[in-house]
This record gives sequence, C-alpha cells and structure tokens, in this order.
Amino acid sequence: MTNNRHPEKVNNKVNLIPKKPSWIRVKAPTSKFFKITNKLLKDKKIITVCEEAACPNIAECWQKKHATFMILGDICTRACAFCNVKTGKPSFVDHGEAIRIAESVKELELEHVVITSVDRDDLIDGGAMHFINVIDSIKELNPKCTIEILTPDFKNKPEAIAILSRNLPDVFNHNLETVPRLYPFIRPGSRYFVSLNLLHEIKKKNPNIFSKSGLMVGLGEKKEEVYQVMDDLRAADVDFITIGQYLPPTAKHAKLEKFITPKEFEEYKQMAYAKGFLMVASSPLTRSSYHASDDFKLMQEKRRKKLHSIQ
Repeated sequence: MTNNRHPEKVNNKVNLIPKKPSWIRVKAPTSKFFKITNKLLKDKKIITVCEEAACPNIAECWQKKHATFMILGDICTRACAFCNVKTGKPSFVDHGEAIRIAESVKELELEHVVITSVDRDDLIDGGAMHFINVIDSIKELNPKCTIEILTPDFKNKPEAIAILSRNLPDVFNHNLETVPRLYPFIRPGSRYFVSLNLLHEIKKKNPNIFSKSGLMVGLGEKKEEVYQVMDDLRAADVDFITIGQYLPPTAKHAKLEKFITPKEFEEYKQMAYAKGFLMVASSPLTRSSYHASDDFKLMQEKRRKKLHSIQ
C-alpha cells in the first residue's frame, strides 16, 4: 500500500509505530447510517478526506451523516511526511464534481458541509476556481446549508486569494499543521509564512468570515513552539484553532515522537483561549473538520455574545 500510494516514501526508514494508549481507541464502523453514507458517496463517485487520510473519527462522523468532501481528485502534488493522501501526477479536473457534491449534500440533508482538496500545483490557480464552482453549486441546491472550506496553501498562485473572495464560505480553514522548525521535514513542499499569509490576507479582505487553522502534535515540537504558533495565528486574526494527536498512517511516514496526554491537550486549550481565540478544539482525536457543524454554531454564538458585550 505504501509503495502504491507514496512512491516517494519507498526508501524511507521504517519507524516503529507504538501501541496506542487507551484514550486514542476508537470504535469500528458498524451502524446503518455509516453504510448509508458510504453507499451514497460511492454511488456519486465522491472522494472524502475521511477515507483518503485514514481519519480515526470516520465511524463517528459517518454515523451522524457528516463527511468532508475532497475535490480535485485523490492525487496530491506534494509529499508531506505525515499525510496518507496519494502522491503523484493528478488527472484532469472533473467539472461534474460540483453538482454531484451539491446533490449529495441535499440527499444527506446536511446543515453544514466541509470541502477540502489535494494540492494542485499543476493548475494555474491551484484549483481556487473549482472551490468557487463547488460553493456555487452547494448554495444553489442547499441555500440554508453553511459551508466550510479547508484549502491548500496556493503557494505561487497569486490570483487565488482574489478568486476565493468572489463567493465566500462561512468558514475559511487552512492548516499550518506543525511548528516552523519542523516544516523542512514534515511539509517540505510548503512554507510556514506562505500558509500564515494566506490566512492573514483572506481575513484582511473579508473581516466577517470565520477563519480557522489546525496543528498536529507529537512530532517532536516543543510547547513553547506551539505557543508561538498560537501567537502567529492570533496576529493573523484567526478565530478558531484545532489541535490533535499526530498518528502515522504507515511505518514509512514521519516518526511519532510522543503521545500527548489529555491533560496536556487541556493545557493547550486553556492557553489558546487565554491568547484570545474565539474557539478552541484540543484533544487527542481532534481533527480539522471533527464536529465542524456543532463548532460552527458555537462560534456564531460566541461572536454574537462578544459583539453584544462590546456595545
């Protein structure tokens, strides 16, 4: 599997994957709602990051008819050391994808939908216009549905921010993933300040949008480095931070240095709130779009209360 999905990792050192502690165990998918969601997405030929990234929360989310749709194919042009998504040369852009996703959102009766994508460095706009087409289609068929997009960094795609600002989602999410020191090893095709600037520019041009970013921990980062990332995100006016445990998809991926305890996640949560984030999700199984619908409603309510207190 590693050889097929990740040819660039074939010669990587094999890292021992330690046994998961009790607080990271998850149940296998068994419910009828999981099967219904799975069948619908397969019938529509829709890719989800839930499957491609081997998310540990897939059973819980699909049982609730929650899914994160992955657009622009299932092959990424980057080769991040932590990621389970296939690496290679992507195929053509499927222009029928937008309407199929919109139809799926309607059939699943979703109130909140998350759209993400692979990196598409091969496209002139990095796929920004395709995001807009998907948003347009969802809004047309599902006018009451709120939308969150989790985007790549659009490195060297200067027109992407202007394109994305044409039809805004309710939440704009881009994950920093790790601390700057680890970027050359964990995200070698990306640049920390490119990602940070994307978040800053989107919020600067669209101040009413909710912005969000996420970090994995357990890769060898220090607490002080995580706190600095929090400061950088607040300087970029990011509203919501997610922090979750890194879990290596295979032994050829980046080495898991440490299981972070629930107590340490709670400390990160309290520090993030102290630094001014409107919303914080910090736990071993937190993932970027985990509980996204519920969290969006909470974010809206917190902003209303904050604005009311200022008046």
